[in-house]
Amino acid sequence: MKPWKPDIDRKMVFKSVKEYPPMAVSLYTMMFNKTGTWRTVRPVINYEKCVYCLMCWKFCPEPAIYLEPIEVKGKERMKPIIDYDYCKGCMICAEECPVKAIEGVEEER
Repeated sequence: MKPWKPDIDRKMVFKSVKEYPPMAVSLYTMMFNKTGTWRTVRPVINYEKCVYCLMCWKFCPEPAIYLEPIEVKGKERMKPIIDYDYCKGCMICAEECPVKAIEGVEEER
């Protein structure tokens, strides 16, 4: 008898977070698990391109992006700021950014 294997191609490519399969995630443990030395890419926000839509904050699977109130062109906005202590480098924020204001930068060792 063959062992059971899930019917999933390991090379699956998802175009959006909406296409990801459901996952069990514990927000409680993520809040206390800081990133180790294994992150290879870090997301960097270009605030000149940012339109403050907060899609990065909404889709971040970790509590790695926090918001800070700022004034932009006379209007109060919330500025997304990446907390690299908790960022795992998954780059979902960059994938979901509609104006491509987030780029991956190779992590310095």
